[in-house]
Amino acid sequence: MQKIIELDGNTLTRQQVEEIVKGQATVALCAESTKRVQLSRERIEKRLAEGHVIYGVNTGFGKLSNIQIEESDIELLQLNLLRSDATGVGEPLPTEVVRAMMILRANALARGFSGIRQETLQLLLDCINKGVHPIVPSQGSVGASGDLAPLSHLALVLVGEGKAEFNGELMAGGVALQRAGLSAVRLQAKEGLALVNGTQAMTGIGALTLNEAERIGLAADMAASLSLEALKGITNAFDPALLAVRPHPELELVGGRIRKWLDGSKRVTKQGEVRMQDAYSLRCIPQVHGASWQSFFYAEQRVQTEMNATTDNPIVLENGEVVSGGHFHGQPIALAMDFLKVGVSEWANISERRTERMVNPQLNDGLPPFLATNPGIECGLMIAQYTAASIVSENKVLAHPSSVDSIPTSGNQEDHVSMGTTSARQVRQIVHNAARVIAIEMICASQAIHLDKAEEQLSPTTRTYLEKVREFCPPLLADQPTGDEIEALAKYLLASDDLVVLAK
Repeated sequence: MQKIIELDGNTLTRQQVEEIVKGQATVALCAESTKRVQLSRERIEKRLAEGHVIYGVNTGFGKLSNIQIEESDIELLQLNLLRSDATGVGEPLPTEVVRAMMILRANALARGFSGIRQETLQLLLDCINKGVHPIVPSQGSVGASGDLAPLSHLALVLVGEGKAEFNGELMAGGVALQRAGLSAVRLQAKEGLALVNGTQAMTGIGALTLNEAERIGLAADMAASLSLEALKGITNAFDPALLAVRPHPELELVGGRIRKWLDGSKRVTKQGEVRMQDAYSLRCIPQVHGASWQSFFYAEQRVQTEMNATTDNPIVLENGEVVSGGHFHGQPIALAMDFLKVGVSEWANISERRTERMVNPQLNDGLPPFLATNPGIECGLMIAQYTAASIVSENKVLAHPSSVDSIPTSGNQEDHVSMGTTSARQVRQIVHNAARVIAIEMICASQAIHLDKAEEQLSPTTRTYLEKVREFCPPLLADQPTGDEIEALAKYLLASDDLVVLAK
């Protein structure tokens, strides 16, 4: 029997999002949330029956909020909102991102502050479970009022419009619903706004990216361990008493992990045995990797909060009032994603420097130049370092903070925006780029260990992991293309939880 994850609007985790995205679990609304959604809807209908003017319910949107809408046009207003806001452009977001958006939007609505009807929310859940995936262009969101363009493309399918993918085939949204045995909804007051006003594009990308970033951070720690063995690194720099005098928890976390993974190694050295000090890319692994983990934990905390938050407008409060505010503004996620961009970029930056030390004959402690089997007639892994250098340079451009750039919209009514979705898209690209750089470091360390015939000297942990690396790229016996091997190992690093388990 397939696992069911119940949405309650308060306890969803990034790991659960990934389970649902991958089809390892279905999603349902918990009983308490069903009650809250119904109460929220009743409050909206009561306010309308009493003749209250409510932003976005019986008024226009944004700069048009002072225009009151006749009761007979309220349903058309909600439908027009979806149609007018579906202005996204560019390549469609990957299916896994769209699924994450759908899950997070449903979870936000499950909190019972948005005034949506139960049947509308249920259709969203049914689309998740049956694999009806709206086609959502990747560009067009400024991150306030939330992710309007992406979420509008998503919501159009619920009313039988837009485009969707079903069973691997692109089709009209209404056709996709029919083939899945579902029926489109007819939106009523507040529902269009409840579906499109929120931060679920940036947060959905953020949740998936955090899962990948965790794996890449651990891969960076493992790659560093392998490089330390390849280069006969000095372990005094990881002494717990030394690290304790600068008590950043993440610094000590990395130092402890490196010590654990190198335990039993006969390849690493002590201060003065081979040299007095290592270069910074080896000696400062706890300090640099630890600082990047700080960015990860900060972003994780912010995304966890946002996944279980109400981010639309206006908000239907429990006292019956409907209040307009700014919860749709993506700044908390924008800043978190920008911080994570920098942190992950640094994992890649220092990884490339360790790769350089292994291939450079002036720095690699007697290893063959560029780790070639027959230097001169062969170039070995010389150009792999070029690839790593190219990627880390690209990351430096992507790491520029998008959140510091704001362009006013809606006739200057929305005069400060977050650009958080751009930040989220960029950090995912940086994480994928970092995976390639770290894969290159692992392949270089593997080759260095092979050429030095040092496999038997490795720690039990690193030797076991080296065998996994070599499943993707065996030791090079002669020059050969390695791009496919790098890419395959990078994809494994992004998807595998082997190191997550090992790090526990």
